Amino acid sequence: MSPSGSGARPPTIADVARAASVSPTTVSHALNGIGKVDPRTRERIKAIAAELGYRPNLRAQRLRRGEAKAIALASSMPFAVAGGPSRLGFYMEVAAAAAERALVHGYALVLVPPVRTGSPLYSVDIDGAIVVEPDTEDVAVAQLRERGLPYVALGRPVSPAEAAPYVDLRGAAVAELLLGHLREQGARRPALIVGDGARHSGVDARAVYGLAAARHGWEPMVATAPEEGGEQAGYDACASLLAAHPGIDAVCALVDTFAVGAVQAIVDSGRRIPQDIAVVTRYDGLRARTCEPPLTAVDLHLDHAASEAVELLLGRLRGRDTPPVATAPEPRLIARASSLRGALTP
Repeated sequence: MSPSGSGARPPTIADVARAASVSPTTVSHALNGIGKVDPRTRERIKAIAAELGYRPNLRAQRLRRGEAKAIALASSMPFAVAGGPSRLGFYMEVAAAAAERALVHGYALVLVPPVRTGSPLYSVDIDGAIVVEPDTEDVAVAQLRERGLPYVALGRPVSPAEAAPYVDLRGAAVAELLLGHLREQGARRPALIVGDGARHSGVDARAVYGLAAARHGWEPMVATAPEEGGEQAGYDACASLLAAHPGIDAVCALVDTFAVGAVQAIVDSGRRIPQDIAVVTRYDGLRARTCEPPLTAVDLHLDHAASEAVELLLGRLRGRDTPPVATAPEPRLIARASSLRGALTP
């Protein structure tokens, strides 16, 4: 059913209209899900378009509608925390799942480098963005607001003024899992290492840790590490804790890159993992699995969370009523050798 008989040129919207005995406008409305087209006619037009091999001119559509058909994934979180030297980690896992879901809806995902300084979001042609774990007075959020672009957050925004929809990554539940596991493994003097920002995961962990310390009579031992410092920052924070509190028997280093640095600091101090000091971290990524010993971590269900964030954002872009909060599934602890004292022989 070639429009020209020779198949020498790609079919146009006019060819589809002739084959369906309707106007080009009706074809356009049917294929783009707009206008008032009878559902049966819409399906018939779609079938004819598919049979002819018609492909819409996406560039023309974008120009006509004033849309980029692209969304961004952005964060002020530095790669030292979000990805590391290999650029693999939390941020890239989110990006892969978000890109897949966006493409289902005909949108491309633009991966923006960490928005710390400069203006990476001002020059990118996008319709909206997902901001990963925004900090207070987040730079990425500020740039999106200045441009008047809609956005959603992956992780609860901590700024009181923030009203954007978000996907709840259950920061408190994650911290409770990690600290509860340490207690089950016999830890009675656990320390906490968090980033120096105010992202929801760190805020929630500090709150849960404080409550647990009061409930169980722990001496509160908390250190902060600069996000951009990576493994070295985790090493330095842990070494300082060990020097000030030699009786520490567990470390919850919330950021995985800090946890890897903490492991090295513990080993360099002459202590054994987990016999002397157990170590746990939040994100079950490449670092947690390849660390020696492998790190106990949490499955955050980032694939599901990222997909939910895309749906929230596209709902806003299409003017639909969207819920203010979508929730990721319950986090799941993955216990490994860095903390499993019960499996050890004396």
